[in-house]
Formats: sequence, structure tokens, C-alpha cells
Amino acid sequence: HVSLSLLLPLYVKENVFLLPCLNRVLLVTSCMNKNNARGYRVFSANSTPACTELAKKITERLGVELGKSVVYQEANRETRVDVKESVRGQTIFIIQTVPRDVNTAIMELLVMTYALKTSCAKNIIGVIPYFPYSKQCKMRKRGSIVCKLLASMLANAGLSHIITMDLHQKEIQGFFSFPVDNLRASPFLLQYIQEEVPDYRNAIIVAKSPSAAKRAQSYAERLRLGLAVIHGEAQCSESDMADGRHSPPFVRNTFGHPGLELPLMMAKEKPPITVVGDVGGRIAIIVDDIIDDVEDFVAAAEILKERGAYKIYIMATHGLLSADAPRLIEESAIDEVVVTNTVPHEVQKLQCPKIKTVDVSMILAEAIRRIHNGESMAYLFRNITVDD
Repeated sequence: HVSLSLLLPLYVKENVFLLPCLNRVLLVTSCMNKNNARGYRVFSANSTPACTELAKKITERLGVELGKSVVYQEANRETRVDVKESVRGQTIFIIQTVPRDVNTAIMELLVMTYALKTSCAKNIIGVIPYFPYSKQCKMRKRGSIVCKLLASMLANAGLSHIITMDLHQKEIQGFFSFPVDNLRASPFLLQYIQEEVPDYRNAIIVAKSPSAAKRAQSYAERLRLGLAVIHGEAQCSESDMADGRHSPPFVRNTFGHPGLELPLMMAKEKPPITVVGDVGGRIAIIVDDIIDDVEDFVAAAEILKERGAYKIYIMATHGLLSADAPRLIEESAIDEVVVTNTVPHEVQKLQCPKIKTVDVSMILAEAIRRIHNGESMAYLFRNITVDD
């Protein structure tokens, strides 16, 4: 920046020489102010109506127009992205929700990111409310940590920052080589409980497994409600999956050291399903981060009904609701399933009226505004703990 107060005395003395220079300074300053006012754009990286709707909600809250682009699949199923406006030197926010075809959504995001990078965008920030492959964040047998692979692919494509919500594991942030803002949906779900659940003071927060007890405890403490935990799963939970190599070892006829004899771990034996806590005559609210395969939730609802709960709610951030989830929910003892609009689920709502949606576009829009203006993100994490 050039101080005009330093140029004005020189202009009075040498007005003929400095007049063109001063005009250029004023022109550059005007252009800089104009770019600062409109130096970012918001694009939608998905052609589905649900993603476009979320992007429109965010842009309406920000008071900006949605960027002009076309995302489509060619006849051979290749993804093509056409950016219809100049993005040179601007900060770009790409909003991408993940429908059922998760791999197509990932390719759309990668192709659009690379297209914006090659169009000389200054910064490219991904707004990915539900981060795909987040359940594959641990090593299983001879598999791979796919979540880490996806993080590397996004970085190589050109992303420099990510805004997401309720990662399946908080440690996933360490997979990225750039900043990750992991927002929380719990304030919106807590507000829904207080405003939309009749007589919520008579409710009890339920964890469908001991591994979900921390999240349930956080909800219970904030709402000043009791806590119950369902113990003894009918199926093996994610934490009980084998973390070893089960194929037979290759035997060699060696005459060296025979090897060490390690202690043999005893197999786990699941007890009969029990409910730790009194749910009789109460409203049971099951909380979790993802609801995908609903068999566990349906089984938990039946157990809670047997123990005397007269109404059962399920609160989750990401409603994937795959396969026959809508039908199973409709036929179950579950009264209502509440999820956010981080994942498109309009088709599932048509199949099951029990599914309700909470809008979280407000916090996504505020995160975009604060990042663009260089403001602190601490305001979005007020009173937020790791367990939320």
C-alpha cells in the first residue's frame, strides 16, 4: 500500500510529473478494494439437486452468487467439469455432498479442484460436510487406510484447506497436510431436542454401545438428562474387528531360533444384551455420528421398548441410510430419525416419513465467511469439547 499523504506534497511540487503516477496509485487501490470485496467464489461440485440446494442456502446466507460451472458424466461415465467464469487470483470454496455413488462424488471433487487450480485460483478450499471413507481410517488385516489415501489425493489435486463436520474419528485430521476445520452438529441437534421433542425433560440419552458412551454422556450433561448404555452387541462392533493377519504362516525348515512363544489372547465373549440405566416410562434418545446400516439401531429400539421406553428417537449427524434403511425404520419401533443435511437423503424421506432433517447451512456459511476474512474460528467452537 502506498500512503497518499507522502505523495501529495511531491505532487504539489512536481504536479506535471506525478499526476500520471498518482492516477495509477488510485486505480490500483480501487482495484484492490474491489477484489477484496469480491475476492472469493462458491462453487458446487455436484450436479445433484440436494448438493445444489445446500450450496444455494450457503450462498444466500453469504450474500453472494453461486459460481457458474457444469458438472456432468459423459456417455462413457467419465467425469467432466467446465468452469464458466474467471477465477484467477480468487479464493474458491467448493461445496461437495456425497450421495450414494460416493466414488463419482470424489472424482467430481478432484476434477473440479484440479480445473480451478489450472485456472490460476489463489486458494481452493473444500467444504465437505460428510467426509467419505471416514470409516476406513484404521488398518484391518491386509487392507489399507483408504481415508489417508483420499486425503493425499485431495492435496495433490490442489486443495489447501477443508471444512468438514463430525469426522468419524477426530484423529483423521492428522491425515492431511493442510488445515482441517472439523465443525460440530451437536448444537443444532440439541436445539432440535429442546424445541421439537415434546416433554424432553422426561427423556434419557442412550448409547447403543459402550463405544458411543462419550458422545451420549456429552449430550446428557448438556441437557441435564440421565444416561443409559446398551451393553452386549448381537454383532461384532467396529472396535472388535480383527486387527491381525489370519492366513496361515509360511513354515520353513530352519535350524535357527524357533521364535518366541507369545501369550495367546482369549477370545471375547459377548454377554446377553442388557441396558445399563432405567428407561422405563421415558423417552429414549439414541445419539451417534453416522446412521447407515440401521439393523443395530432397530435392535436397540426393540430392546428399549421391552424395557419400557414409550418413545424412541435417533439423532445422528450424517444420514447415509443405505440399502433398505428407510423400510426397516418405517417397520421398526423407532418413532423418529433426525439427521442433518450433510448427506442428500430426499429419496429416503419420501420412502419413510419418520426421517426429519436439520439444516446446518448456517454454520457452514459462517465458516466460509470467517476463513475468507481471516477471522478466528474459535467462535464456532464455543463450549465445544472433544467428545461432542
